[in-house]
Amino acid sequence: MKLTRFEKARIIGARTLQLAMGAPPLIKVSKDMKDPMQIALKEFELGVIPITVRRRLPPKKEVGELL
Repeated sequence: MKLTRFEKARIIGARTLQLAMGAPPLIKVSKDMKDPMQIALKEFELGVIPITVRRRLPPKKEVGELL
């Protein structure tokens, strides 16, 4: 599933907050990567962030059904 830019921003932002609050990184972090945003971006690129997206879709209408 392709994510929208809003979904991507929400996931990276949520993970950045988790890291800033002391959550352990899910990747091996080098000494030059101290910013939680950099770590979150790298985790997102590698696909290791355990956050899923649920999209709410409207119910399907029958053909000819009035709104």
